Amino acid sequence: MPQVHINYGAVVVAALVSMILGAIWYAPPVFGNVWMQLIGKKPEDLRKGAMPQAYAMMFVAALVLSFVLAHVIRWANATTAIGGVKVAFTMWIGFVLTTSAGGFIFEGRPVKLYWLVNAYQGVTLVIMGLILAVWA
Repeated sequence: MPQVHINYGAVVVAALVSMILGAIWYAPPVFGNVWMQLIGKKPEDLRKGAMPQAYAMMFVAALVLSFVLAHVIRWANATTAIGGVKVAFTMWIGFVLTTSAGGFIFEGRPVKLYWLVNAYQGVTLVIMGLILAVWA
């Protein structure tokens, strides 16, 4: 396999952008109240958990996602904003929407929750793809 140049600064920035987007997306005035209702939780239920550890784990997950997406973008030779968006959108449709469907189908979770969670993932991937393709 040929050597692929990855801009690690772009990987970290894309992961940070994902975290910021998540904080906005899941804020109560945006989609947070709807999300909590769909998962059957109240704000105080979420505060009971180990939030610093949860955010740390999510940041690690965002870093891994960003790192892998950076490789796919390089392999696809996507060096423009549109190219990065196309690769990321394709990954979202091909991997995120499909692999998360089983959990919703077999767990009987609401379709609205499926789209709320996966729309966040799609927007995140598209923004990451744009950053990673342009900031080579």
